[in-house]
Amino acid sequence: MNAKLKKVIPADGIAGLKENFSSDAISGFIVFLLALPLSLGIAKASDFPPIMGLITAIIGGLIVSLLSGSRLTIKGPAAGLIVIVAGAVAEFGKGDNLLGWKLALGAMVIAGLVQIVFGILKLGKLADFFPLSAIHGMLAAIGIIIIAKQIPVLLNDDPTLAKGKSPLALLANIPDFIMNLDYKATIIGIVSLTIMMAWPYIKNKYIKMFPAPLVVLLFAIPAELFMNFAQTEPPYALVKIGSLIDNLDFNASFDGFSQTGIFIKYVIMFALVGTLESLLTVKAIDLIDPYKRKSNANKDLIAVGIGNVFTALLGGLPMIAEVARSSSNVNNGGKTRWANFFHGFFILIFLLVASPLLEMIPNAALAAMLITVGIKLSHPKEFIHTFEIGKEQLAIFLVTIFFTLFEDLLVGIAAGMVLNMIIHLFHGTPISSFFKAPTQVAFEGNEYLVTISKAAIFTNFLGIKRKLEEIPYGFNVTIDLKKTKIVDNSVLENLDHFIHDYESNGGKVSIKGLDNHVAFSSHPKSSRKNLNLVQ
Repeated sequence: MNAKLKKVIPADGIAGLKENFSSDAISGFIVFLLALPLSLGIAKASDFPPIMGLITAIIGGLIVSLLSGSRLTIKGPAAGLIVIVAGAVAEFGKGDNLLGWKLALGAMVIAGLVQIVFGILKLGKLADFFPLSAIHGMLAAIGIIIIAKQIPVLLNDDPTLAKGKSPLALLANIPDFIMNLDYKATIIGIVSLTIMMAWPYIKNKYIKMFPAPLVVLLFAIPAELFMNFAQTEPPYALVKIGSLIDNLDFNASFDGFSQTGIFIKYVIMFALVGTLESLLTVKAIDLIDPYKRKSNANKDLIAVGIGNVFTALLGGLPMIAEVARSSSNVNNGGKTRWANFFHGFFILIFLLVASPLLEMIPNAALAAMLITVGIKLSHPKEFIHTFEIGKEQLAIFLVTIFFTLFEDLLVGIAAGMVLNMIIHLFHGTPISSFFKAPTQVAFEGNEYLVTISKAAIFTNFLGIKRKLEEIPYGFNVTIDLKKTKIVDNSVLENLDHFIHDYESNGGKVSIKGLDNHVAFSSHPKSSRKNLNLVQ
């Protein structure tokens, strides 16, 4: 079976281009239709010139695709980084968006270099160090912040009404935003939001071939022309692109070094959150790759870092491997890295020949697209799913959201991690095993036996994973957890990923020794505690 599978795996490089030109070009074109408006909206929401979202997508497609360690992910600007980018512009600029943009770019250049170092040091496993509930809490908080910031844009309110307000203040001011709404733009915004929210429920496969953002533009642009926005609406109602040539310059400034604390904070946030999101996307897309290929996370991280250095120098947004566009690529038949290349190529061509069309897009339509992203990130089902895994996971999830909204992303995810460690201590996790789990690997006959002792938790899983990855493919592997006091949700999820990867490459994995562990909930991935083990 493995030999047969290898014969049909698409070729890479130029051979892959020749072999899969048609399927990759078609998928790249569909992803381009999805990425074009979202890249504009993400840039505008980040207080960057809208054209810079397109610059990021172009570089992510034309350059990073050729260097990446992941064949199917699409590289470009991400809604999940809006909060950090806009925060950097505001803190660096202190009211001057142009200055804030240039200083934020300087921090992004350094963050890109940090990502390159992460890849060189083989820290592509970094995502496995963070508890999943804290990561999901961070993403949910980002979703809430995106919604809060985009509601006044959806209603076409005067931007000064929302300027400088915290996410919670923006949510509290929704009645004021409604009182001051512009009815023309609001109609477009509400209809666009309805299209975006309803599109996943459409069953007709031919209609579903059109990406929802494209359908929004096909409605919003004619509606804007009919309502004569150019003459009757304030200037902030429509997207302003400008000339590619005029904007393409070395825009980054490193004068932000003088604001040392702010500079270091945003370098860490750009590097850490961007890396986490990118690595999680690579892991997710590997699971749905029809050819079961395994990406080189370290190589991909180096490629993203190089892309971020280039985009920041030119004024663009930070890029990641973006999950929605990458999923669309897989679903539409993309087979190799050339689908990502084509997506960037089509954006470049469109920008060169049809940029006036982009300036007909109402900002309310872009806000609707971003609010949809925010709703997906912070959907009530995320809260329900986390609660089903365990009450303690919901507590970590909510604490992460709370501190992210009231402070920032770094404080939020740190708070979630600290609470998770306190919970582990409460349930008897030995302090000596917080960062190292005794893991023994024995080989007998055709079977590897992996025995883990004391505790298997998020803070020590990297050591466990290193031992697991040293096992060659093609054998029977048994992971014995009988001697563990605690096995947490993050480890169970990561072991599930290991099993999927190992069995996809030949071999069999089984887990034993959980008979005496009591699960914290009925969910199969719930954390569990060994009541019979005294340590």
